[in-house]
Amino acid sequence: MKITKNHRNLLITLIIVIAILTGLSFAWSCQNVHQLRNRQQSRMSPIIMIPGSSATVNRFDSMVAKINNMDHKRHSLLKVKVYNDGKITYTGRVRRGDNEPFFVVGFQNNHDGYSNIKKQAKMFNKAFNQLKNRYDFNNFKGIGHSNGGLIYTYFLEHYFDEDQITIKRLMTIGSPYNFSEPTSRRTEMLQDFIKYRKNLPDNIDMYSVAGSENYVEDGIVPLSSVLAGKYVYQGAVKHYTQITVTGKLAQHSSLPQNTEVLDLIQRYILRNDRRPNNNGSQRRSIQNNNSDTDQDQDQDNDN
Repeated sequence: MKITKNHRNLLITLIIVIAILTGLSFAWSCQNVHQLRNRQQSRMSPIIMIPGSSATVNRFDSMVAKINNMDHKRHSLLKVKVYNDGKITYTGRVRRGDNEPFFVVGFQNNHDGYSNIKKQAKMFNKAFNQLKNRYDFNNFKGIGHSNGGLIYTYFLEHYFDEDQITIKRLMTIGSPYNFSEPTSRRTEMLQDFIKYRKNLPDNIDMYSVAGSENYVEDGIVPLSSVLAGKYVYQGAVKHYTQITVTGKLAQHSSLPQNTEVLDLIQRYILRNDRRPNNNGSQRRSIQNNNSDTDQDQDQDNDN
């Protein structure tokens, strides 16, 4: 069979295309192997925080400053803002050698309501994917204040599906799992959280912190709404601990700066050896009256 000039040119083009695709595939494979190796060897374990409704990426500035003064570890603070059009901006930097930096993820759409929480969880997932590719961490810890804890819950149930990255510990602070409704009247959001709780990573140590000025509410969020988190997490994760902080500094907006809450973050979120040793759940009550602190622990093994 006689090979025409056109056939010869087509064959050469095909060989070139195959060679290019093979080269690109090899380069992609090498890059993935390199990234996987970096991730497996990474010592970084960031604390990724989400503020509540109406709050900005500056919400935790005071909290991080106080923690740095308490443990003298100079944790870096990186602020990530996700815009409605998908743009993501970064403020701050991670100091070289800092293996436990704070990342704060905030949103242009920082409004209240379940529909917005679902949108914010999707925006957080986009920021999380950027952060994991930029810093190659293989584990992280989470903190969510108020609706930030609800965003975290929706994210874990609907977006988080990682083989190479684990969330080790999660703390939600003053998060209204049932908004302002009584426990007897479950909101659509709480019902959905319970419905999809099987998707939660089962290896988390989870801490739900409630504030209470009068054992009823923290000035904004009903105590019963925070306690409703047990219907979502208890029995679905490795450990679930409910902690209630009371006293003069237990008002909702003050909780991230509350001395007892800062102590809880140091004890249970930051790297240390003080971890729960029970396989069920735990309730703790902390009363903060200036320098006097009373603690009461009650084992709760209901599943």
